[in-house]
Formats: sequence, C-alpha cells, structure tokens
Amino acid sequence: MHNQGYNITVDGTPMQERDIELASSSLKAASHPLRLKIMCLLKDTELTVHEIVEQVGTTQSNISQHLNILRNKGLLASRKDANRVYYHLLESRVELLKACSSLK
Repeated sequence: MHNQGYNITVDGTPMQERDIELASSSLKAASHPLRLKIMCLLKDTELTVHEIVEQVGTTQSNISQHLNILRNKGLLASRKDANRVYYHLLESRVELLKACSSLK
C-alpha cells in the first residue's frame, strides 16, 4: 500500500501498516454471521462448546471449527478446567462489538 504521508491514529495512538492488516483480518473473521453470534454470546461471560451449541443451535463440530478460527485470529481465548474448555472473548475485542452494535 502506498503511504501518501497520512498519519492514521486510533484514539491518538499511531497505527502501523501491520496493525491495520491485523485489524482487517480480525474483522473478516468476525464478519461471518455465526462467528459474530458466538462473539456476542461470549461478550460478558465464558461458555463451553456444549453451552454455545445449545444457544446457537448447530452441531458441535461446526461450532468447534468457528471457535478455532476466532481463537486463531486473536478474538477468543480459552481455559481448561478438568475435562471442559471454556471460551471467552478477549477484553480488547469487546470494544469491537460495542462499535458494531452502534451501527444500525
């Protein structure tokens, strides 16, 4: 991308080209309707795959695939407790959902 001398900032913090590419990649991952629904479910809590399946209404395999994409793109994290894995939205990504919710 050709830099024409523009200084791109977010809340006063300069954005580098790499930062913009990472943000774009995260937005692409979040743009899938099912993944966005999962992110909304995890906004204020953490859930297991089984709990997400119950609320979304699709297969465990399908949910697991989408969770892996979201985790690989840095949108979700997980923690293991005995034989259960709990997923939660990373705190820094909650702002992404807040920004999207203001769009109508």
